[in-house]
This record gives sequence, structure tokens and C-alpha cells, in this order.
Amino acid sequence: MKARKALAITARWLFILSVPAFLLTAGIGLMVNSQWLYQYGFDKYDVAQTTGLDSTQLEEAASGLIGYFNSGEETISLTVVKNGQLFTLFNEREVAHLRDVKGLIRLDYWVLLATGVYSLAYAGTSLFRRRKGDRRRLAWSVVGGGGATLGLILVLGLAALIDFDGFFLQFHLLGFANDLWQLDPARDYLIMLFPQGFWFDATMLVALVTVVLAIILAAAAGLYLRASRKELEVQE
Repeated sequence: MKARKALAITARWLFILSVPAFLLTAGIGLMVNSQWLYQYGFDKYDVAQTTGLDSTQLEEAASGLIGYFNSGEETISLTVVKNGQLFTLFNEREVAHLRDVKGLIRLDYWVLLATGVYSLAYAGTSLFRRRKGDRRRLAWSVVGGGGATLGLILVLGLAALIDFDGFFLQFHLLGFANDLWQLDPARDYLIMLFPQGFWFDATMLVALVTVVLAIILAAAAGLYLRASRKELEVQE
């Protein structure tokens, strides 16, 4: 009996912790695949002027990157037209770094999948088992997961707002086992396409999306708890 109770508590806490991981990785996945975000950054930071590429070629570059991140190809070979000539956009160092970036994106997808499957399995079990109190416990767990998500984003968001340079540096030191990410903005197109300001905007967008999703989930669970409480009061 004690073992069963401990297992139930562990499963519930795993669900609560899965919620922020799922929502954050979902936000990152949306960012990675957002052609609109890429175009927004190109326009805001005048990337056409910096790179010498017109809007059509920039769109091709964005599509090529998104396609590469979602493909089975190990390396990227992206050719654009510059000044009327075919031009290979990324050099060997940039290609190697993009391979590392793709590894992190794949990790994001795997965490998204694992937490999504677990959350659905836990929620499905709670909804269809029909044991007394299971649905209310699930709703409270969703509220807890939403609260944990907001707390996580608050910490990460404040760190990014206070010192984004330091935040960005620590991300690269923790995320990559080499220094291939140290590129030259004067000659490396990957930096020209995505200056640091773009990454600040993208980070804020991921935070915003994650917060909105967390609030929606917690609010829906809160409404259910309120309705079910009234129902219990009527029955009494």
C-alpha cells in the first residue's frame, strides 16, 4: 500500500515537472520553425544590407535552414544568388556549428515528445480511471505545472533581461562542447543573418509563448476546480 502511494506521488510530481519542460520545448520548437520570426529579424536588423542578399534569397536561406533542421541530413549545403552569382552561404566552420545546433534541436524535439507522451498518458489515466478525486488531483497538478512554468520563465527571463550577453554566453558554454560558435560577424554569414539582437528577441518570444500556454492550461484547470467544487457543495 505504501509502495503504491509512493508511486502515485512520484508519478504526479513527474507530471508537474513535465509541464514546464513540455511547454518550453514547444516554444523553442515553434521558434525554430517560424519563417515569420526569421523574416522579422531580417527586416528589423537590416540583414539585406549586411549580407548583400535580397529578400527572396533571405527567404530561401530561412527555408533552407528550417528544412535542414527537420531533415535527416547531417550537414547543410545552402546556395544562394548574390550579385547575380551562385554563392555557398556557409563556410566549413559555420556548417560544423550548424550540425551542433541541429543536435540541440533534436534534443529539444525528443524532450518535447517524451514529456508530451508522459503528460498525455498521466492525464488520460486520471481522466478515464474514474476514481474519486482523480480529476481534481489532475487539475491541481496542471495548476502546479503551470505555476512551475511561470517560475522557471521568471528566473530565465530576468537573467536574460539583466545581462543577455552573459546569459547568451553561458548558454553556448553549456550547450556546445567546442568553440565553433565563436564566429566573425565581419565575414561569417550565420552571424550576419542572426545577430545577437535577433536572439534576444527570439528568447523573449519563446518566453512569451511559454507563459501564455502555461496561463491557458492553469486557467482551464482552475475553472474546472471551481466548477467541480460547486458541484460537490450542491451534492452535500
